[in-house]
Amino acid sequence: MVIGFGTLTFRLHECHGLKEKRKIIKSIIARSRNSFNAAIAEVDFNDMHQRAKIGFALVGNDRRTINSQMDKLYEFISRLELAEVTDMETEIHNI
Repeated sequence: MVIGFGTLTFRLHECHGLKEKRKIIKSIIARSRNSFNAAIAEVDFNDMHQRAKIGFALVGNDRRTINSQMDKLYEFISRLELAEVTDMETEIHNI
């Protein structure tokens, strides 16, 4: 079994409050879960309205597949254009 996990950090330029931020982040999370069957949640910068960080995890049988899925997840979120992705950190482990 292979598990891939990581974080994506966002900048929300046009966001002027926490309520607006939550709406954007919830949309990113819901769309990502539906498209990739990933475990995903907001993990940092909870009280900052122009920054956000989400964590995600993917499980599979093949390291290359998990790596490809993580790349596709990053591309998918970037194409949503709801927030600017400023950083991505990933790790893949064989269990």
